[in-house]
Amino acid sequence: MQPISPKALQLILQSEGLNQPGIWPGGASGITIGIGYDLGYTTIDRFESDWNKAIPGPTLLRLREVIGLTGIKAKNKAAQLADIKIKRVESEKVFTEKTIPQEQLRTQIAFPGLENLPADAQGALVSLVYNRGASMIDSPGKDNRKEMRAIKAAVAKGDLKEIAKQLRSMKRLWEGKGLNGLIKRREDEALLVEGSIA
Repeated sequence: MQPISPKALQLILQSEGLNQPGIWPGGASGITIGIGYDLGYTTIDRFESDWNKAIPGPTLLRLREVIGLTGIKAKNKAAQLADIKIKRVESEKVFTEKTIPQEQLRTQIAFPGLENLPADAQGALVSLVYNRGASMIDSPGKDNRKEMRAIKAAVAKGDLKEIAKQLRSMKRLWEGKGLNGLIKRREDEALLVEGSIA
């Protein structure tokens, strides 16, 4: 797979910011470090492989202890990690060399035909999957993944306008919840897709 487009990379970097383990992001998140690297949703092996050159051994051991913790369990541990500071340079290196290739693969599996889209449109969907995951299945009692399924169908047809429309439709999930960053991110992704229409 080709490298992620520069515009998509910038979109993700700006949206994610730099996370520190002492500040819990909220919701169903785990302790999050670097560029949106959520320790609640990784494995010890992957974490150590991704970060062993970026952070010192003793810090690695402390962060290992919170792998798999999400929600309130992660929130309760965050204050104990407030002295750990993750540097931007190392974070961006892990992000570009380890995280993005993995996310591109997840996106390609989630949206068959992705490789036929323009690079910026591909990158917008990598941003989406990095932020929301690749699931197409609604949470129990909710209708929260219908746009993901619609995007999957639109990718298969190469319908860029429909992909952008569905990204905007997804904003409904966060409106009125104080999650304006997610609403802006979906709009930025939609604009990136539209910008790649010939």
